[in-house]
Amino acid sequence: MRASLLAAALVLALAAAALCSDGAAAADAVADSCAAIRDFVDPTFCASRLRSVPGAAAADRHRHLLMAADLAAASGAAAAGMARDDSAGAGEPTPAARDALQACGFLYSAGSVPALRLLRGYAAARSWGAARSPLLLAEQAGVGCEAALGSGSGAGRMAAANREFQQLVTMTVALLNTVSS
Repeated sequence: MRASLLAAALVLALAAAALCSDGAAAADAVADSCAAIRDFVDPTFCASRLRSVPGAAAADRHRHLLMAADLAAASGAAAAGMARDDSAGAGEPTPAARDALQACGFLYSAGSVPALRLLRGYAAARSWGAARSPLLLAEQAGVGCEAALGSGSGAGRMAAANREFQQLVTMTVALLNTVSS
């Protein structure tokens, strides 16, 4: 009886150790993915965004790529909505600011967000060549919106949203490059 209790305790201890080591390895998956792209994206930014997605801790790098594409598309859709709201907002933006915001909204809605959704679909199917095809379009809203906003448009909220989007797109592209190479 005593030997069987000792054996049961040993089995439980080994099972607990295995669960803890698997959990630790899974928790490091986000850090590993972000470390792999640290030359392109701040690892702290990367980790905080990926960890905001349920299941990221246990996901592999391919899943992190899909999560990053989803985050970038959601950020772009939110930025398009913000641009739309701010250009018609109660703050009465100047004509130049209104034009810049409308340009941002168009670039996000008609270009980058649909391109990111395409990229994500191709990446999910591991069709790497096709996933690369919409990259330039996916990046356009960030670059074009920044140019449209310029330094004097007074669209600080939009500029911050645009920077966030650009970082998420860069993160997506960098993860795509690590997964598909």
